[in-house]
Amino acid sequence: MSEEGLPRQEVTDLLAAWRQGRDGARDELFDRVYGELRRIAGAQVRLQPATMAPTELVHETYLKLIGSARVSAVDRGHFFSLAARAMRQILVDSSRRRRAAKRGGLDQKIGLDEVAEPAAPFDEDQELLALEEALQQLAERSPRLVRLVELRHFAGLPMEEIAEVLEVSSRTLRRDWRTARAFLHARMRGGPVPAEGGTSVVDDPDGQG
Repeated sequence: MSEEGLPRQEVTDLLAAWRQGRDGARDELFDRVYGELRRIAGAQVRLQPATMAPTELVHETYLKLIGSARVSAVDRGHFFSLAARAMRQILVDSSRRRRAAKRGGLDQKIGLDEVAEPAAPFDEDQELLALEEALQQLAERSPRLVRLVELRHFAGLPMEEIAEVLEVSSRTLRRDWRTARAFLHARMRGGPVPAEGGTSVVDDPDGQG
């Protein structure tokens, strides 16, 4: 199985081979990146409510990513962004099913004002679905900020690598990270959206926010 910190070029080369239809490239890629996918899955299970173990989440992610004949990722950062997004979608779908079951089969959409009600008991499924809705709202404003959240919060990639993936300066990336976290926090809590900065329910893996 893979070791963490797999060289970027090796992942890029395997992705290119997969896109070109080389026999065994897909399986070789997943074998090589398994350790990193397991790390991301473990982090997401800790961050999000889940009924599955990290290993099961990696398996479900694998099935989701191979649903198409060719993967669209072109480099390491893009691939792990897609993987983290797939994991988030799996956990969101799981939360929606649990909430639907609790409500007698009625899968009701979560409003941000519901999360903002201080008297309401903490509900991890509700928190996850509120974050997903806030991310969709952020995507309407800036798809780049959503990708930053995927790479940083969900995939846990270092800021230096993310700056290269997004092709922005470190200074711009730090500003964008503060803006994204403040926006998500405000939308989930029902408060005004600040220009940038602020505390957020979106964690910074290395405390660089």
